Amino acid sequence: MNLFDQISEDIKKAMLAKDKVALDSLRGIKKEFLEAKTAKGGNGELHDDQALKIIQKIVKQHKESAEMYIQAGRQELADEELAQCKIIEQYLPAMMNEEELATALQAIIAQVGATGPQDMGKVMGVATKQLAGKADGRAISCKVKELLQH
Repeated sequence: MNLFDQISEDIKKAMLAKDKVALDSLRGIKKEFLEAKTAKGGNGELHDDQALKIIQKIVKQHKESAEMYIQAGRQELADEELAQCKIIEQYLPAMMNEEELATALQAIIAQVGATGPQDMGKVMGVATKQLAGKADGRAISCKVKELLQH
């Protein structure tokens, strides 16, 4: 079952369970999926890799919103955003820990033949494609910088 179908099934389950937070979160995902399917250039299909990128974007938006709410002293709104974020994150693959990320990046550095900080662009291009959905872009960037310094 692809992610689009999984989300649709889970919306039904959330409706039956009367879980408002889950329902709101899942409807938000489905809305984004439908927009991507019908967008110009889209062929009416949504592959799981595209769906994962959409889910990552939604999670990032919720986390940024929660941060802004906390800074504005609106903890109840931040809690709401974080609760939705927690539900949405269940659809993402498990993130790599720091050791796994370092090992994967060292292999990519060797693969592209990077020798120093000037090769960061080459490494990032390959790394972001290979590690999409498995590691945060910011974490990849920081680790690549660190590894290329040595």
